[in-house]
Amino acid sequence: MISVHRSDDRYRGGDAAAGIETRHALSFGPFYDPDNLRFGPVLACNEERLAPGAGFDEHPHSHTEIVTWVVEGELTHRDSTGRATVVRAGDVAHLSAASGVRHVERNDGTHPLTFLQMWLAPLEPGGEPSYTVVPGIADSTPYALPGAGAMLHVRRLVEGEPTAVPDAVRAYVHVVRGRVALDGEELAPGDAARITGARGLAAVAVTAAELLVWELAG
Repeated sequence: MISVHRSDDRYRGGDAAAGIETRHALSFGPFYDPDNLRFGPVLACNEERLAPGAGFDEHPHSHTEIVTWVVEGELTHRDSTGRATVVRAGDVAHLSAASGVRHVERNDGTHPLTFLQMWLAPLEPGGEPSYTVVPGIADSTPYALPGAGAMLHVRRLVEGEPTAVPDAVRAYVHVVRGRVALDGEELAPGDAARITGARGLAAVAVTAAELLVWELAG
């Protein structure tokens, strides 16, 4: 089963006066839809746009695996474990909140920042928080989140190039750039497909494209 969700149908959030624009793919904060609470372990898929100087002040997380993908600009991250870094386009950033952590996310640059952030539920609660950045991850190097039973695949395709969708219990495909065809549907930037129990599927680039593909065990 494949369910396509369009970018324009996302819930609008953020704080325009503070330079923050957010688009939520699933129920989040005041945006509640009992039929759209989660997809397997995926709890949130937020598109964030921060103006220069804007950001999220220190706030807590716990029992959540948070993966960040920068589309354009630079994201400054600081957290209560003492880590501080700048995440750039092509980097995978992973915050395992575990038993509890506080962090700050800001656009300290001079250009607009756009990033995608996905939250996944861990298989087991607790543990020690950690933060990892993989700079410039390659297409051939999937990023594993064993604590959530998930694997992230980055796909950068030229026009006409196909890529297999993993045969998994569930898969979540998000189009970052370009356009792709999937099972008779054309997906544009910000569109996503939620796939359950599919076999032998492929996404084909209609134009040069960048995709994030989650392979989910549950």
